[in-house]
Amino acid sequence: MSVTQQMPRRQRAEGRIRPPGPPVSFTPQNFAVAPESVAPDMADLASRVRTFLSLQRGEVLQLPLGGQFFDIVVTASGPQAYAVVRLLDGLQHSGVERLDACGPVIEDPLRSWLIWLVPPGTSERWAPHRYATCLGRPYKVALPPMTQAKPPGPYWLRPCRNDRLVPPAALRDLLDRFQPGPTPHETLLGAVLSDIS
Repeated sequence: MSVTQQMPRRQRAEGRIRPPGPPVSFTPQNFAVAPESVAPDMADLASRVRTFLSLQRGEVLQLPLGGQFFDIVVTASGPQAYAVVRLLDGLQHSGVERLDACGPVIEDPLRSWLIWLVPPGTSERWAPHRYATCLGRPYKVALPPMTQAKPPGPYWLRPCRNDRLVPPAALRDLLDRFQPGPTPHETLLGAVLSDIS
């Protein structure tokens, strides 16, 4: 049982007038920063902040693949692909979070694709695969609004979280076992990914 107690209040004399405070003055300062003194990895920070704020406001967002963010693996959707999602839920579930623990996956119902967000650099190590295409730089992807969790249009089949991406080795192994198809072609993907939303 908690006990609350009112804090004591200081008594104020009736009719008391407060004396005016000293005048306030601000000294303007010049904070010009020379472009060459900005660290190379901070040059596009403002752009990245604007990008993430747009996503939080529910706007469609285009992001470059690779770099600091992620690469993507694109597969067909359907029962075999959904089985892979459910197995990755179990694989990535630590027991303390939601049951849909798989890393972020976007479903594009119009094209019947699943877009799996994997660690950056995966596309450089990804060997050709019969049931999936992996893309990184120089492509871009349009992300649906963070709150878009069902159709119409592309939506987050598994939400984007700050602590995980889809593990590419496990994904590749499960795709070999479940064989979702047909696989989207890389040239087609690169042409349409930036406007899927």
